[in-house]
Formats: sequence, C-alpha cells, structure tokens
Amino acid sequence: MRENARVTSDSTGDYQELVDEISELLGAPATLENRDFELIAFGAYDSEGDLDASALDPVRTRSILTRRSTATVRTWFEGFGITRATGPVHIPRTPEAGVYRGRICLPVRHRGVVLGYVWLLEDEPGPTEEQLTAAMRVTARIGDLLADEAQHGADLTRELRAVLTAERGWQLDMAVAELRTALGARAESRYAVVCVTPWPYADPNDAPSVRTVPGATALCTMPWGATATSLALLVRLRTADVLTPATSAAGRLLEQARRTGTATASAGEPAAAAGVAPLHAGLVELGAAWRQASAAARAALAEPRLGPIAEWSSIGPYRLLTALPAEAAHDPAVRALLAPAHHELARTAEIYLDCAGQAGRTAAELGIHRQTLYYRLSRVEQLTGLDLDDGEDRLLLHMGLKGARL
Repeated sequence: MRENARVTSDSTGDYQELVDEISELLGAPATLENRDFELIAFGAYDSEGDLDASALDPVRTRSILTRRSTATVRTWFEGFGITRATGPVHIPRTPEAGVYRGRICLPVRHRGVVLGYVWLLEDEPGPTEEQLTAAMRVTARIGDLLADEAQHGADLTRELRAVLTAERGWQLDMAVAELRTALGARAESRYAVVCVTPWPYADPNDAPSVRTVPGATALCTMPWGATATSLALLVRLRTADVLTPATSAAGRLLEQARRTGTATASAGEPAAAAGVAPLHAGLVELGAAWRQASAAARAALAEPRLGPIAEWSSIGPYRLLTALPAEAAHDPAVRALLAPAHHELARTAEIYLDCAGQAGRTAAELGIHRQTLYYRLSRVEQLTGLDLDDGEDRLLLHMGLKGARL
C-alpha cells in the first residue's frame, strides 16, 4: 500500500508521481531532494499497510520535517561520490552519523549535470539490477523536469517582490511586464497569494527554494511591521474557486516557521499564521491580493479561531478592520476598557456582542450567572460612556474591541 505525500501543483505533482513510481518499482520509501539537499517530494511504501517507524532514522526524519538536511549531513553523503556518480550509489548504515538504515542514492542528472538525488532506504536483499535500471530511467524524467524549471525561471523572487512593492502607475506596469515575461505561458494561469508571518529568517537568502513548496510558482520575503519579516508566495490554482493548493502550501510553510522560528505562542495566540487571497484580475492585481492575504494573516494572528490559515473571504469584519490605520482601533471611548485591569470586562463585552446581545448565550459562554453578566455590562457602560442598548454604540464598541486585537 502506498501513502502519498499531499501535493497539489502541476510540476510538484509530477515530481510526486515520479517519486511514488520509484517507490513502487523498488518497494522502498523514497525521497527527492534538489542538489542543495532541499526536499521536493517524498513517498512511503509499506506492504503491511502502515509505515513502520523503523523506516525512519534521524537524518530522514529531519529531512522530511524541516524540508532540508544540514550542511554536515550533506558533506557526509557527498563523500560517497554522489555528485559524480551516474548510477546508483549504495551507502552503508552508520549509526554514529545518525544513519541507522542503509541508503541507495539515485543521482538525478540532465545532460551530465547533477540536479538532485532520489534517496531510498535499503533492506536485504535489496532491489535487483533490473529494478535499479528501471528506477534510473525514472530519475532521467525527473531531471528533465528540474532542468525545464531552471530554464524557464523557476526562481522569480526579484520579479514577484517588484510587483508586490511597486506603486501604481508606470512602476507597477513595468514590474508586471517583467513578471509576465518571466512566467511565459504560465502568466495566464489562475493564482492565489499566500502570506506566512512572522517568517523566522530575516535574511532573504534564507527563504526556501520555490521547488520545495507544493504548488509554488514564486516566493519572496517581505517586511512585516518595523522589524519582522513575512513570506509571500504565488501559488498556481487548478480552478479559481478551489484554494486547496494554496492552503496546503501555507500549511507546510507554517510547519517550517514554527519549527525553526524564535516566535512562541502565548496567551492562546498562535506564534505564526498564514493568509490566503485569490487573484481575480490578472497579475496587475497581485498587490491587492497580497494586501488581502496579509490582512487575513493578521486576522488569524489576532483571532486564533480564524487560523492558523485564514482565507480572506472568511475573516468577516476583519476585512474592514485590517484596512483601517492602526491608530483607528484606539477610539477614546474604548481606551479605558482596554486597560489590563479591565481584561475580564473587555472579554465579557466582546463575547456579549459576538452573541448578538443575547444574555443567556453570553452567560453560558462565560460560565457565569446572568446577574453577574448584567453587573459586568453596567461596569462596561460606566467605563466607556456607551449605551449598550444603542445600536451605534454597540457597533463602535465591537469594532474597538476587535480592532484592538490587531
């Protein structure tokens, strides 16, 4: 039985299918990495129906979880001559190096140049020469794909960042024209924009390779606030109304951000979040889609129930609130209620308004008696000077409380 990694893009989907084909040919778990040892795709094959924990060792586990191997691991494996090999390379188990299982490395080459590696965990008696020959024919097809991506500008970091940061007018027109040229026939595809934030690496060179992210066409780092960084991702969609490729890519990047980042969750808030927005009117609207994706990520950070991956269409009032200047959330009427000493009152007021002013639902949600609720609401009115029986006062308070989360 085969357990496939989830893949959604055209190119990465091709990689996954080819890796799964090799796994089936050889009856062994396989992974595909580029020549920088960044994971592109992986599959698992197990005749018993479940992946045995013994199929993993620290090196393979880290590769799958973090999408890359360490420089030490890379140097160690390259010591077996894999960069020069044109056929399978058998690498023995070396427990002291964290390699508890023997490996077979199938170099992925195109016109004599190594572009990546397929790795297989080896068991006795191991694959036959005929099986390995068939697997090497599959690696040649992988090499063609990798070479084709490199030739057609798979790394569009500069072009994407230029479009996202350009002002409207001639500057934007030029940036879009350059991106359109670099994309070629892909320029007419449907896309979604993803924002992952905060991204744990400040150095733009530490952004992952676009080939390691399912569905990704281009990615770049972007400023987030005064000091932080976010990651912008352009994801190709099969259909305009299905954002699964974008949310899948966002989920994988969030895992990487959480594992390697310094941000930690506190008070029930996520350490990182992602926002997704569809691109409706071609590449010229990339900037607008990026602002929507960023807004959705902000909403997911502010309101955990929306995340960790929030679609722009699903963040409700935060679509309006994220468009306001930051200082707009600090209305004088709400300021006193937002003091730390009144945290419980602010929470009570927000839940009361979320429950459409229904006292019974609010009391049940808070786990308090109705009389306690009425007392707290009277204190809210005293602190804010607002009348909770007045619709406009309720709206102002609700917006102020939600805006403060941002």
